[in-house]
Amino acid sequence: MDNEVSAEARSLATLMAGKKTVVISGAGLSTGSGLPDYRGTGTTQEPSVEYDDFARDPVWQRWVWQRNQETWHAVDALSPNPGHLAIARMEKAELLTGIATQNVDNLHQKAGSEKVAELHGSVARVDCTQCGAHFDRREVDGWLEKLNPNLPEDPDPQHVAILANRDRKAAEHSTFKVAPCPRCGGLIKPSVVFFGESLPQTAMRSAFQWADAADVALVVGSSLYVSTGMWVFAEALEHGATGVILNMGPTQGDRYADLRINADASEVLSQVADLLGV
Repeated sequence: MDNEVSAEARSLATLMAGKKTVVISGAGLSTGSGLPDYRGTGTTQEPSVEYDDFARDPVWQRWVWQRNQETWHAVDALSPNPGHLAIARMEKAELLTGIATQNVDNLHQKAGSEKVAELHGSVARVDCTQCGAHFDRREVDGWLEKLNPNLPEDPDPQHVAILANRDRKAAEHSTFKVAPCPRCGGLIKPSVVFFGESLPQTAMRSAFQWADAADVALVVGSSLYVSTGMWVFAEALEHGATGVILNMGPTQGDRYADLRINADASEVLSQVADLLGV
């Protein structure tokens, strides 16, 4: 298996050498850091609270924030894996136009990457739905701990509630106290894109610009069943980029890929960075 992976890494390194690559990353890249692959079947395994429900119903507001507070420290404690670090090495060597990620875990930034377009938002921030103010999630943690001092944490990253599950019975039993926006008193929400919510336009624009300028479009750890990643991949291909997909299992973009690698992303990316001398 090692020889096979090395051969694939050599093929990818040959494609990337002397060219510009846009990276499109998904949940499969973060499994090596301890997070589950939420996109194995194209969506989360159970329905989550949608944006309109959250915006208008205090029951769902309490539940979303309870689950977020119970589990967010597990995400905050995660470290980037060799795949994230290899991508950061490539970016530092100016081999990338940018990184368009479907992940909200902040691990690209922890690895040192700077040109990151977060297509689905980030767990590291909080937004006010009324005045548009932005807050660091760690600051908000202090507010919520004061309001809910006895809330137990779940340190297992496998239980992380990126989007709270639609469990109405549990939600109705929640007594969690939600902190208001300190600027306007409005409703705050995790800066993660809920189903039914608009995508962040600045991030999408950056992703498309990087795709347009790329010679290679490298999908890492995404099934591409979520449209955002597929849109960026298709944009790059339409502008003449060579398509590469590095993912365990089939993807929606396999038929468009010039190179398809079914292997561990971290292992392959680490070898590619070494072969490129970065």
